[in-house]
Amino acid sequence: MAITLDTSLLELPGVGRSRGESLARLGLTTVGELLRRYPRSYEDRRQTSTIASAPEGVPVCLHLMVAEQPVFSHIKQGLDLVKVRLVDDADELTAVFFNQRYLRSALREGEQYLCFGKVEGPPWRRQMTNPVCERADRVKFNGRILPVYALTKGISNNLLAGLVQRCLEECADQVEETLPHGLRQAYGLATAEFACRNIHFPADETALETARRRLIFEELFLLSCGMALLRRRREGEAGLAFALPPPEEFTGLLPFSLTGAQRRVMGELDADLSSGLPMNRLIQGDVGSGKTMLAAYAAWVTARNGCQCALMAPTELLAGQHFQSLAPLLEQAGLRVGLLTGSVKGTARRELYAALAEGRLDLVIGTHALLSQGVEFARLGLVITDEQHRFGVAQRSALAAKARTPPHVLVMSATPIPRTLSLVIYGDLDVSVVDELPPGRSPVATYVVGEDKRERMYSFVRRLVGEGRQAYLVCPAVEEGDLPEEEGETQTLKAAVPYAHTLQTEVFPDLRVGLVHGKLKSRDKQAVMTAFARGELDVLVSTTVIEVGVDVPNAALMVVENAERFGLSQLHQLRGRVGRGKHQSYCVLVTASRSPDSRERLRVLARTNDGFQIAEEDLRLRGPGDFFGARQHGLPQLAIADLAGDTRVLKQAQGAAEALLAEDPGLQSPEHAGLLEQVRRLFAAHGDIFN
Repeated sequence: MAITLDTSLLELPGVGRSRGESLARLGLTTVGELLRRYPRSYEDRRQTSTIASAPEGVPVCLHLMVAEQPVFSHIKQGLDLVKVRLVDDADELTAVFFNQRYLRSALREGEQYLCFGKVEGPPWRRQMTNPVCERADRVKFNGRILPVYALTKGISNNLLAGLVQRCLEECADQVEETLPHGLRQAYGLATAEFACRNIHFPADETALETARRRLIFEELFLLSCGMALLRRRREGEAGLAFALPPPEEFTGLLPFSLTGAQRRVMGELDADLSSGLPMNRLIQGDVGSGKTMLAAYAAWVTARNGCQCALMAPTELLAGQHFQSLAPLLEQAGLRVGLLTGSVKGTARRELYAALAEGRLDLVIGTHALLSQGVEFARLGLVITDEQHRFGVAQRSALAAKARTPPHVLVMSATPIPRTLSLVIYGDLDVSVVDELPPGRSPVATYVVGEDKRERMYSFVRRLVGEGRQAYLVCPAVEEGDLPEEEGETQTLKAAVPYAHTLQTEVFPDLRVGLVHGKLKSRDKQAVMTAFARGELDVLVSTTVIEVGVDVPNAALMVVENAERFGLSQLHQLRGRVGRGKHQSYCVLVTASRSPDSRERLRVLARTNDGFQIAEEDLRLRGPGDFFGARQHGLPQLAIADLAGDTRVLKQAQGAAEALLAEDPGLQSPEHAGLLEQVRRLFAAHGDIFN
């Protein structure tokens, strides 16, 4: 049977319906998908040895002969044993196999094998446990660098490696070359066929590194092309051209003066909103830098032009906070503001739907409920999403699709993204940075303390509460056992539920202690947060659910338990919950970790309040995952490239993508058809964003 990249894996020998279903769980249904699933690591099986010279405890390959028929025994229920005597030219050893009964007939007396494993025991009684044995005339995996793949139940590494090996032999020369010849020459990149063969079964370390570099470059090049195409497609669209009312009419509504950074970004918003092209802008700035007022300004301009605005937030808490702060402000200017969350039901929801559809609401603030079927706008002109890293391209697009004309899009984030990543992550957005805090806000004093300072920390909480302030105490888990212990660490992790009970009954029996976490129902969370905001609670024990939460100016202390379990950017977000009022505020990072690296990482926060500097350090130490969570960022899943570790290659790939798109802006040239198809495949999870 001839095999192609499109051949179903079910058609391959040895892959029946059951194995096919297991492979499908790994996302593998065709030969092409199999060859694009790269190994997660490698096992070097090239070192050979004799029985006598085999190093203790180090895996090696030995050429051995079966000296006598294997002996099978059933030791107890669920445990079978096969023993066999193996010899080389000078010595012998015993190989022991557990639960591999088929070997009693597979290993044949007098035949030669290449065996891979660890040789143990004294010279007079050498032994191998569960070695991998291949007949010397049919060696597939021993004596070479073996790929190690991510697996699932029912699929062994030998099975997957064997399938890949078979498919490589027949299909490696069918892998399409998508990178132009001149580009490969300019950057010294291997061919697609070489990269495919050597990423799976490398001839040596040099071949593996050459293959990896080609594939990493290609993936980042495709990503850069895709983001650039998104931007260019937007730039070619006709949008709404808003007339700009005098900005002093808006600033006159405010009880405070805007910062220089806010005024600069207002000018950038003006240029976008009046250009006649759809705005697609990110406003990035630390918590408290005044991003919400800029969103209010954009909504005000939109309403003055007869259009509606939708503001989407990731939680009901944050949506409610935006409603409470923006509705009174904008209603002064005659705007009609509504709130749509999952909690709005029945008649109230139907009335809100009708008001939106009939144009009787100028601004609707809500959660993912805004994406619901039934939400229709009379004339949607502006889409705002808050906490951009929690929404992807597809969700922004889904809300924008509810407009008849491409609307303006504004996204906000208090999560500083390292400059090395922002061009890729926000490749389809123009970026504004609000890098100035309002006057009067003093930096939050931050301290890293050990368990030995716990009683002093509790005294500090009591002192601040005595002065009329409030405190957050944040835990990494809800219940005990929710998080695994980290290797090398033995300290007990603080869990919010039992910790709140201990604090209320033993530590602060005279204070009002509240508890909020992600497992509570939305209305219960809302009730606790509202009570804290009203000053009805002194201490709030929580998980990171308050990372994006209600603004409480009176909260002056943030204590984070087991702080080493959080990323720096997340800790910086939590710290931003305090320091929002006129009082000096504090952040105490409590850790029992003995790791010097963990302590030093936490001290970065004590040294600076600059979110971008913290983000760069977090990227260096933890990689990009901490910024985005579980693929909530909307970027395509990368198979081999690492946005944190491959920044040098990323810059090269971005430069190459810009140069190619300058020559062929839409990749419409016939020679780039394969390249465009690969870009589409990389972004496939985002549906029709290139259509």
